[in-house]
Amino acid sequence: MSEYSHKEIEKKWQQYWDQNQVFRVNNDSDRPKYYVLDMFPYPSGAGLHVGHPLGYIASDIYARYKRQKGFNVLHPMGFDSFGLPAEQYAIQTGQHPAVTTRDNIARYIEQLKNLGFSYDWSREVRTSEPSYYRWTQWIFMELFNSWYNLAEDRAEEITSLISAFEKNGNLTVQAVCDEDTPSFDAATWSGWDEETKYRITLKYRLTYVADATVNWCAGLGSVLSNDEVKDGLSERGGFPVEQKQMRQWMMRISSYAQRLLDGLDTVDWSESLKEQQRNWIGRSVGALVKFQLEGHEEKIEVFTTRVDTIYGVSFMVIAPEHELVSKITTSEQQAEISAYIEMTKKRSERDRMSDVKTVSGAFTGAYVINPFNGTQIPVYIADYVLAGYGTGAVMAVPSGDQRDWNFAKHFDLPIIPILDAQKNIEKEADNTKEGRYINSGMIDGLTFAEANEKLIAYLEENNMGKGKINYRIRDAVFGRQRYWGEPVPVYYKNDSQGQALPYLIDEDSLPLNLPSVDKYLPTESGEPPLGRAQDWAHESGSPYELSTMPGWAGSSWYWYRYMDPKNEDAFASKEAIGYWKAVDLYIGGTEHATGHLLYSRFWNKFLKDRGYVLEEEPFKKLINQGMIQGRSNFVYRIKNADQTKPVFVSAGLKDQYEVTALHVDVNIVENEILDLERFKASRRDLFADNADFILEEGKYICGVEVEKMSKSKFNVVNPDDIVTRYGADTLRLYEMFLGPLEQAKPWNTNGIDGTYRFIKKLWRLFYSEHGKYLVVDEPASEAALKVLHKTIKKVETDIENFSFNTAVSAFMMCVNELGSLKCHNKDLLEQLVILISSYAPHIAEELWVILGHEPGSVSQAQFPVWEQKYVVDAVFEYPVQINGKVRITMPFALETSVADIQSEVLANETVQKWMEGKPAKKIIVVPKRIVNVVI
Repeated sequence: MSEYSHKEIEKKWQQYWDQNQVFRVNNDSDRPKYYVLDMFPYPSGAGLHVGHPLGYIASDIYARYKRQKGFNVLHPMGFDSFGLPAEQYAIQTGQHPAVTTRDNIARYIEQLKNLGFSYDWSREVRTSEPSYYRWTQWIFMELFNSWYNLAEDRAEEITSLISAFEKNGNLTVQAVCDEDTPSFDAATWSGWDEETKYRITLKYRLTYVADATVNWCAGLGSVLSNDEVKDGLSERGGFPVEQKQMRQWMMRISSYAQRLLDGLDTVDWSESLKEQQRNWIGRSVGALVKFQLEGHEEKIEVFTTRVDTIYGVSFMVIAPEHELVSKITTSEQQAEISAYIEMTKKRSERDRMSDVKTVSGAFTGAYVINPFNGTQIPVYIADYVLAGYGTGAVMAVPSGDQRDWNFAKHFDLPIIPILDAQKNIEKEADNTKEGRYINSGMIDGLTFAEANEKLIAYLEENNMGKGKINYRIRDAVFGRQRYWGEPVPVYYKNDSQGQALPYLIDEDSLPLNLPSVDKYLPTESGEPPLGRAQDWAHESGSPYELSTMPGWAGSSWYWYRYMDPKNEDAFASKEAIGYWKAVDLYIGGTEHATGHLLYSRFWNKFLKDRGYVLEEEPFKKLINQGMIQGRSNFVYRIKNADQTKPVFVSAGLKDQYEVTALHVDVNIVENEILDLERFKASRRDLFADNADFILEEGKYICGVEVEKMSKSKFNVVNPDDIVTRYGADTLRLYEMFLGPLEQAKPWNTNGIDGTYRFIKKLWRLFYSEHGKYLVVDEPASEAALKVLHKTIKKVETDIENFSFNTAVSAFMMCVNELGSLKCHNKDLLEQLVILISSYAPHIAEELWVILGHEPGSVSQAQFPVWEQKYVVDAVFEYPVQINGKVRITMPFALETSVADIQSEVLANETVQKWMEGKPAKKIIVVPKRIVNVVI
């Protein structure tokens, strides 16, 4: 093939890779392993747009590079295929979600293969396949059969907890458990019946059922995660979301809070991402203080990092969902409290946490007693306090906190000064030494640190509280009231008290398959869609759990399944896990910082505790790719024009009129010039087929703006269109060339022409414009070898540093220089083809064959090695400045001494001319940089 045809070349090599399974990888290679992974994609019906492949291209370049460096590379792809979008489509059309999911995956695979990714497709997994989710269910069962041993700081099998109960009861057990867990000795334990013993173990298990405040979306018929709610509405569909108490499966991720924090110090992630997780986990050192409710037996517990401010407490705020609200609210306050609670239900937890300005609340009519001075403190509810965070209550100190001060002023509550203003420092740089308390009982005259220490000791001595480390992270809701998700392998059996207790199905019964239903909606009685399934019950006749697992279940362990995807006896064999261990490079978006990435780390640590995996952290290095933003185009319709015959004015003339800007499809705009005929055909809703256009020099010029890529903005660019027109190699190079991988950058189809021309220039090193084969077996010139080896060194360094954009620049400079040198030497071009093959694999494969390497794939070639002698310049061109202005450049051998450079510069005629006969006061030589003559 003497003429470059991307369509023929790319299809040819994609078929070759498939038929020969070029990228299939084994688990028993003698080569060192390297595991490159992309974040699990959800296969939407819209398919890929050009922003999606950015991270995939980067990971593919690195995977191909590591293969050529001698590594056995695992680079798999699969699909996170359970989820709401497919279910919503099923509700609208009646079509089973499995059908649309299958079709969407087929579309994704076609697009991914068209881009030339070196995935091992033999390892593809799909979370919605029973052969996959049986192991998700199995992990759930292992979590249910485990408890967290604080003494050993790890999860253990529940049988070890039962053994401890048999010996000493729970009196010596240090474990994470429900707060209402009773204390008991061995005799008490042995005296209980099996049902009671089982009920006690439920308070310790790592997954459990509890009443939880959740984001309930009636429109979707499901609980949503915080990530799925925005401004009180569901992200999908825009349905109202309210806070609701529901019986839910939970997971004790909070057990792992400190280990999740500590693990961040061991991974190569960006500091910004680590900080997001640290803030989400939210470690605080302080004290738990008990406030007695006046007229009630109960106490309200408050966690505070500054118990020393307790003498300044003038009111208490508890969450609207706090369990004591209904009990302590007086009849006089009932209407106000009820109205406020209803208002709160409409706000998501995220909105409530992020709103630091709004002052709202309601008085319950109840009071608590300050345990240190006996003062009466009113109790309010306010939505900025969350029931699930800490104790669901805060003690308010208006003299020391701006939000408390605002609240106190709004409700006319007292503000109690507790600091000596003369001695209290104004800045917070060192508030442990200078501040002194006044009017504060036992801490009068003490500094902050001294006061905290004394008060915590007093609390513990008098059973009024204790020092405590608190974490913001809460146990994760592990259930969705929807159809298209993993069935929970649990059935319910009533105990002697009529309470339904959860029991696991037998492991031999896995997978518990998703049943058929007549509709994908809740039942008439409000049960989740699984309640519609006929004859779907445990063999004992007991009902199965009707909620399904959340979206993050299947994606919290999937990287292990890639290691051994066909294993029917385990989620992965010990041998496979022992070989691959963990993901070496993980690439994906920052939007998963406090969702998938946190849950995955939790499950990974659990699996390690139980001896199933080897690594504490699943992802050694993580890179967050930036977003490719859309380049939106606009047409301008003149306002008040005849609506039956609208007038559109070109961008350069729009300021002469009052106009409305309207998005226009970017795919019918080239170099900002609108294709009028295609516009008329595509936007009949604008009466464009019957419109007038005010043009500039015969053209309609569109406006431009950079925005998020979305259908509503008509700025989505389909990669299929780019591949058809320019080829996958051009798209891959261009996306990398747009800018640093981690940064956001705008897409501009207009700029892709330059990359396409570069590909053609590369081809011209092998064939002339007339199709003549130019490659020769003669040795390359030293100048050409310098160009090549500098490029090898540059590209290798850039790939290792994930600076993919600068490597593309290096390729372009290299091909330009080799073209100028008329370099067509075979040995040199072989090295260049290998070098560029990670970025542009299709053309590289074709050129590799042209150079005589058939059969075989360039992906299996060894990465070129640069030689020092070619990357060091023997001569350096020194810019010579006269009083700071460059007047001439002079070449000097690198070994030339400073004294010799000074002598030659001063002797130079041009230098003498600019010196105008004046003597040199100073001559400064910066080796390999510059010479400056001062006169």
